[in-house]
Amino acid sequence: MARLQPLEEQARRLREQIKQADHQYYVLDQPTLPDAEYDRLMRELQAIEREDPELQTPDSPTQRVSGSPSREFQEVRHAAPMLSLNNAFSEAEVTAFDTRAREALRRAGNEVSEIEYACELKFDGLAVNLRYERGEFVMGATRGDGAVGEDVTTNIRTIRSVPLQLATHAPEIVEVRGEVLMFKREFERLNQRQRAKELREYANPRNAAAGALRQLDSRITAERSLRFFAYGVGEILGATEPPTHAGLLDWLVTLGVPVAGEREVASGVAGCINFYDKVGRLRARLPYEIDGVVYKVNTRAQQQVLGYVSRAPRFAIAHKFPAQEAITQVTGIDIQVGRTGALTPVARLVPVFVGGVNVTNATLHNEDEIRRKDIRIGDTVTVRRAGDVIPEIVAVVPDRRPPNAATFRMPTQCPVCSSKVYREEGEAVARCTGGLVCAAQRKESLLHFAGRRALDIEGLGDKLVAQLVDGGLVRTPADLFGLDVATLASLDRMAGKSATNLAAAFERARSTTLERFVYALGIRNVGESTARDLARHFGKLAPILDATEAELLEVPDVGPVVAGSIRNFFAEPHNREVVAELRAAGVCWPENEPIRTPAGKLAGKIFVITGTLPTLKRDEAKALIEVAGGKVAGSVSKKTDFVVAGDDAGSKLAKANELGVTIIDEAQLQKMGGD
Repeated sequence: MARLQPLEEQARRLREQIKQADHQYYVLDQPTLPDAEYDRLMRELQAIEREDPELQTPDSPTQRVSGSPSREFQEVRHAAPMLSLNNAFSEAEVTAFDTRAREALRRAGNEVSEIEYACELKFDGLAVNLRYERGEFVMGATRGDGAVGEDVTTNIRTIRSVPLQLATHAPEIVEVRGEVLMFKREFERLNQRQRAKELREYANPRNAAAGALRQLDSRITAERSLRFFAYGVGEILGATEPPTHAGLLDWLVTLGVPVAGEREVASGVAGCINFYDKVGRLRARLPYEIDGVVYKVNTRAQQQVLGYVSRAPRFAIAHKFPAQEAITQVTGIDIQVGRTGALTPVARLVPVFVGGVNVTNATLHNEDEIRRKDIRIGDTVTVRRAGDVIPEIVAVVPDRRPPNAATFRMPTQCPVCSSKVYREEGEAVARCTGGLVCAAQRKESLLHFAGRRALDIEGLGDKLVAQLVDGGLVRTPADLFGLDVATLASLDRMAGKSATNLAAAFERARSTTLERFVYALGIRNVGESTARDLARHFGKLAPILDATEAELLEVPDVGPVVAGSIRNFFAEPHNREVVAELRAAGVCWPENEPIRTPAGKLAGKIFVITGTLPTLKRDEAKALIEVAGGKVAGSVSKKTDFVVAGDDAGSKLAKANELGVTIIDEAQLQKMGGD
């Protein structure tokens, strides 16, 4: 039998495994352990440390989150000042910087024709100083005013990309300088959580990171998933610094410190500008925000010759990208209708130069977003543009609001086709109901109508549809059946044989099935399965056209949202007209007697499932309800009869309480739906 390891050895082994996994995930972005295995190792280590608290070391992964909030931040005087950088906003300013540097080196007897520069990213985060003594992390501080910062050691410890212990060849003392930031994906998740809690959203990742790092309760900091990248050093004792800045960054990597991979050594201004252009093209795809690049004279001996001026080094400069945020005014709000019928409000702006282009409009996403940000026509606003991303309004400048600022209202009729606009419960997007007639949706609806699983009109692809629509030959799907061979042959890249084949495909499509026809109409939320259920349940088209919402809810797998979509579609006169035109054009199918599913114990009852149930998976609970004749909806409304709540039930449970909906648990559900 193998001899058990002492607890001390087990703890050491676990710490090393977790430390390696953290480095792979947070520094190299190459995870090696599944989440479940990582969690198992962490729980095992926590259990050992609880059993023998003396085995808990300061650099243990379990100490990444402290137990109690701090009362305040203490001041820290930096051993070496944390300087800021001068900025360049044009190639001419970079050239001037390079000229000054070469001239200063020449006067000092170090004349060079071309300076070698270390080029790296300028992160849009919060500068910090990490102090290590004998390889152990002992203190983290913000930049502050450059001379004095704030002690945020406890919060820094929660950042898993920050090593708590450096490699064995670490010097006696080393201060690592770099940037704390929040990745874009974590920023989006943070704001999603803020919205769910109806709390204020953060304007950008930098503000979110800065706010997280200055939390008095480090448990909150730990939840924000901050990252760290090094770009330099402060005080060093017990080691000889590499002769170049690029070498210094490589040395930090060998110590286990994260350094961004987007860096290179370049020669002269041309090399720097090439790096700037390359990063500019890459910028939108980076997982974090940057606002420029930094050029540093690479040779440290030359850095010392150039020295410092005021609070900035003469040997480095930040080449900033064009501003991504600017102030302007909303002059109006228009509505754009997308190819799926979604109505998107768009702000018309006083033109402003932001992100390298003149911006005249910005997306407002949806009506809820306008309400949440309280954007009104006439407001002065902050506009943001990142890379090729569509500009958006970040926030209103409230103290500049004019007295006559007008509140926006979503139209009740589509601005393109005048069909009714509706918004499904639980959705933020309003949509046009004129799917078969709306010009904005025309090409998409025709392609869907002709699809293989719909009427299967072979040869009618997107390019041909575009020709037919743009040429004014087809307005609705019914118009397809009026096209003859001569008309088709007159189209670009349409030979006589192709025209004949397409006309024959139209003829074949006249004979179809009811389920294919219903699916071809492109009713929102009605897929092939639902179309088949509708055809079986009603047998004929007429009762589907006139079915009430209650009657639609009797169809298997049709819940309140789907029933509402069907009713809204057929309540629009334009859509019914096109259906009549299609019948008049000869589109037909066999009609049958209805095939009804016997009513179960839960017939007519609408359920919503939320949280984690004790024994049933979500799909199993849904199947139990549907077998008994009930319906499962995705959101809680006044029409909901029961909410089945498990552990960690969230906003749906709160909504059910608010509306007075009956709440049951898994045991009650099984009793209701059982034999």
